[in-house]
Amino acid sequence: MSNPVADRKTTVLRQEITGARRFSNLFWAVISAIGGVGFLLAGLSSYLGTNLLIVSDTSQLQFVPQGVALTFYGVAGCLVCLYQVLTYLWDVGGGYNEFNQDTGKVTLFRWGFPGKNRRLEFTHAIPDVLAVKATIKEGLNPKRALYLKVKQHRDIPLTRAGQPISLADLENQGAELARFLGVPLEGL
Repeated sequence: MSNPVADRKTTVLRQEITGARRFSNLFWAVISAIGGVGFLLAGLSSYLGTNLLIVSDTSQLQFVPQGVALTFYGVAGCLVCLYQVLTYLWDVGGGYNEFNQDTGKVTLFRWGFPGKNRRLEFTHAIPDVLAVKATIKEGLNPKRALYLKVKQHRDIPLTRAGQPISLADLENQGAELARFLGVPLEGL
């Protein structure tokens, strides 16, 4: 007797995309916060004439020009930290790619920044998909990505931004997707 689950062909392929919700973004937010608060306290110490920093002596700093510069860099560092924490909480760039043969649709969904266009969702018909394209650029800033070639549209990126995926993963994901959609794999 055959197993009905094993005989059934998968008709939906869903790929989760990691956005800004990564440990590295939290790590850099903490580093930015430490530096920003340190510079801000050093600048304020020079203005107030009292040492607000425990780890160093700020009594020799003059407010103009050193304290002003330190305060500016402290505010900038705190703003960078705030930006990094908010993009982490909002999971900017996160989402999924869904290829559904039952409905004949390809759905690409990403979260953006809050506002009118926070939800970014693109839907295309599977017959409009021409190919799956892999691009590989090596060097100082390597780029390895998968794109979906769709009729009358630009190539649509399928992989996350930031860290490039390994060549083996790129080949496996590209081949699996091309086989699932029944289109050629270009670029490898």
